[in-house]
Amino acid sequence: MTLEIISAHEVSFSGEVSSVTLPGKLGQFTVLKDHAPIISVLVKGEVKYTDMDGTRHEVPVSGGLADVNHNRISVCIY
Repeated sequence: MTLEIISAHEVSFSGEVSSVTLPGKLGQFTVLKDHAPIISVLVKGEVKYTDMDGTRHEVPVSGGLADVNHNRISVCIY
């Protein structure tokens, strides 16, 4: 899967990942390969992802929007 985390100021991350956990407005959820398409509002929390080497990363967010479609996760944060 490809994950891109962007803000108005920079691209925080762009690359291949094996999983992503997002702080959705209705609760935290995890995206794995071949996840159904979804658009979600994000709340304050952390975007957590595991890269292809198995290393876990956390990006703090104040909120944002996530779009999941065809193994591509686009996360716009603020």
